[in-house]
Amino acid sequence: MKAHLLDRKAEGRQYRHMLMVNRELILMRFVGLFGVLATTAMLTAPGMAQTLYAQDILGNEDAAPVTATPGSPTGEVVQDIAANPAVAHWSIDNANALLAFIEGIGAEGLDPADYRPDLLREAIAAGDRDALNRRASGVFAWLVEDLRDGRTPMEARRQWFVVDPDADLLPTGEVMMEALATGEIARVLSELNPTHPDYAALRTALAETPASDTRRIRMLRANMDRWRWLARDLGGQYLITNVPEYQLRLTVNNQIIRTYRTIVGAPGRSATPQLAETVEGVVFNPTWTVPQSIVRGEGLGARVLNNPAWARANGYSATRGANGWVTVVQQPGPNNSLGRMKLDMPNPHAIFLHDTPQRHLFDSANRARSHGCIRVERALELAMTVAILGRGATRDEAVEISTSGEYTRVPVERTMPVYITYFTMGVDIDGNLRSFEDIYGRDAPVLAALDAPRQGNRARATSEEAVEIIDDIRTTAS
Repeated sequence: MKAHLLDRKAEGRQYRHMLMVNRELILMRFVGLFGVLATTAMLTAPGMAQTLYAQDILGNEDAAPVTATPGSPTGEVVQDIAANPAVAHWSIDNANALLAFIEGIGAEGLDPADYRPDLLREAIAAGDRDALNRRASGVFAWLVEDLRDGRTPMEARRQWFVVDPDADLLPTGEVMMEALATGEIARVLSELNPTHPDYAALRTALAETPASDTRRIRMLRANMDRWRWLARDLGGQYLITNVPEYQLRLTVNNQIIRTYRTIVGAPGRSATPQLAETVEGVVFNPTWTVPQSIVRGEGLGARVLNNPAWARANGYSATRGANGWVTVVQQPGPNNSLGRMKLDMPNPHAIFLHDTPQRHLFDSANRARSHGCIRVERALELAMTVAILGRGATRDEAVEISTSGEYTRVPVERTMPVYITYFTMGVDIDGNLRSFEDIYGRDAPVLAALDAPRQGNRARATSEEAVEIIDDIRTTAS
C-alpha cells in the first residue's frame, strides 16, 4: 500500500508538471496571436479606470461544449442493446472484469456495496446464464448512471439547475454495447469520468488520504460527485466560476488563462444558483432597469420624479405607465450599478456576469454580497476578450465601443459556455487543493445522500423553483 501511494504521488507530481508545461505553451500561443497586444487602453472617466487586455486566446479553438461519444466498437457485437439496455449477454470473462471494476470503484469516490458485488459473484459461480445476464446488465447500468450522471439524487442538489447532457450523448445501451464488444469493461466505464483535471486532482487526493480521516474522505467524495453533475467534457474554451471560491476562470483546453475575483449572491434567497449557460453577446455601457422593490419599496421612483436635478446627476430617468407604476432606468455612466459591461447569457434566473462601480469590495474576504448576479473584477478586460474571441468585434472596435459611453450590445458569432459551479473542495487558482467555505450550506444534503442507500430512476432536472434574481448596487452583507 505504501509503495502504491508513493507511485500515486510521483504520478501526481508528473501530472502537475505536465499541466504547467501545457499552460506555458498555451500562454505563449495566447500572446503570439496578438503580438505585443498585452498593451492597453485606459478609461479615464472618474472612478472607472480599468486596464483592458484584448488578447485573443486560441482563435480557431472550439468554444462550444463538446462531449465525446464512445468510439465505434470493434470485433463482434454480441447483440444490439442500444435502444434497450435492460439485459445483454455476458461472458464469464466480462462478468469477472465487471466484478473487478466494482471492487475498485472506491477510487472514484463510490461505494462498492452499492453495486452488490456479492450477488454478482454468486451469479458467476452459479452458472445460470440468464441470471448472470440480468445481474451483470443491471449492475453495469447502475455504474454508468453514477459515473456519468453522479450518484447524488436531484433533490439533494440544492439550487442546481444544470441539465447534464451526458445521458443523451452517452446512452447506457451504447456504452454497454461497446464494453461487451471489446471486452474492455474497465476502460469503457473509466472513460465516463469527468475529463477536467480538477476531478483527477480530487481522485489522487482521495487515494492519498488515510482511511481514518473520514471527514476529508467524505468531502472529497462529495466534490468528486459534483463534477459528475456537469458535462463530462466542458468544451475547448469556456468560463467557469466556483461560487465559494469567489473566482472566475477563463479556460482553454482545461488550462487557466485568466482569473478574476468575483462577488456572488448573499446567503438566502439571493444565493447564486448553479447554472450552465451560454454567452450570446457582450453589452458595453449597459443601462440598468431598477427593480420595483427599490422603485416602490424604497421610494426611488418618487425621488426621481420629484427631484429632476438629482435624478440627472445620478443618471436616472423615470416614466409613469398607464397603470400608475413608475419605471426607473439608470443610464450608462460611472455610477451605473452594472458598471461598464455585462455578459448577455439569457436564463430564467436573470443571472449574468457584470461590472460594478464598487470595485473596492473585491478586496474583501467575504464577497457573498450581491443579490445573485456575479460581479467581476477587471470586467472590461473580460468583456473585450469575450467579444474578440466571439468574433463580435476587433480589438480596436472593442476599445472604441467600451470608451464611447453609449449602450452597445455586441453579439458574438462563436458563443462561449459559462459554468456557475459550487465546490467546497477543489483546486484553487494557484493550483493547490484546498477547502472553501460552504457559504450556502449545500454540503449537508449531498453528504447525507452519499451515506444513504443508492437511489434508482433519478430525475435529470431539478423541480426547484427558478427564482428570478435582480441584482442592484446595494451591498447586502457586511
